[in-house]
Amino acid sequence: MSTVALVVTEGMLQFELGLAMEVFGSDPGGTVGDPYELVLCGAEAGRAVPVGRFRLEPERDFGFLACADTVIVPGWADVEVAPPADLVEAVRAAHAAGARVASLCTGAFVLAAAGLLDGRRATTHWAHTRDLARRHPKVTVDQDVLYVDEGTVLTSAGKAAALDLCLHLVRRDHGSAVANTVARRLVVAPHREGGQAQFVTTPVPEPDCHPLAGLFPWALERLDQPLTVTDLARQAGMSPRHLGRQFRSVTGTTPLQWLLVQRIRRAQELLETTDDTVDRVATLTGMGTATTLRRHFHRTVGVAPDSYRRTFRSRGSLRTRQSSSALPSR
Repeated sequence: MSTVALVVTEGMLQFELGLAMEVFGSDPGGTVGDPYELVLCGAEAGRAVPVGRFRLEPERDFGFLACADTVIVPGWADVEVAPPADLVEAVRAAHAAGARVASLCTGAFVLAAAGLLDGRRATTHWAHTRDLARRHPKVTVDQDVLYVDEGTVLTSAGKAAALDLCLHLVRRDHGSAVANTVARRLVVAPHREGGQAQFVTTPVPEPDCHPLAGLFPWALERLDQPLTVTDLARQAGMSPRHLGRQFRSVTGTTPLQWLLVQRIRRAQELLETTDDTVDRVATLTGMGTATTLRRHFHRTVGVAPDSYRRTFRSRGSLRTRQSSSALPSR
């Protein structure tokens, strides 16, 4: 059982804190095979802490952070106010003790104050990225992503991106199949493409009203086929150039890059849940050959398909070769 220490202190944002509690502290039906032990940690155990309109009672004090496997620092409400010195020191000590430390939204300012972001890429809510970069020049601030994974230090963009990072942590710990199940329970997408740049000036249109709403599921059902931008544009009823503009607006990326990411995601699922060979996975995901799959998979995921399978194979969930070998419906 992995221990997750969730920081609870006055000045934290209740939305991000609630997201973390839901992902790591609630597992109805045994979604996660090895459930997390969530521990609320504050300056003083047992003393109620006001968080927005709520009051939470920490179970342990900040000293427990150094005993946890993962430390989650929710959003910091007022980035102009320096975080408590005891919290900063406890976060620094936890990382030094080997804990994985993740911040949600403006919680990045706490990690930056602890020096954990020096020399690393990081992100935070787009409204505060310039301020983070100005106050902490040793940090490489990326304002165009939903989250940044630097191994033992992770940061997320604002609000809903906190959930993206929490699901990413579940995916790292238990594989895509489990993360997808958790996302399904929460009624959210298991993985959102693009970055927060798409949210800076205009929000992403609702799924049922943006011009690509019907194109996405159509393409996902045909990932085994050699789809081109022309094919996508024809299906969407627009020119390739107009399609490119719409894709950039909705997803923050290009049609071909979006297709590649979906093929990699499908490959990850197949590697985790089937006994299909890498050649077969390449065919089912439209990569053509195992060589092509290995090249793109390693470039995107950071490891070879075989290594990924050994690490993230979902025990007890393998489908039979007969059922997994059927091509997606046309």
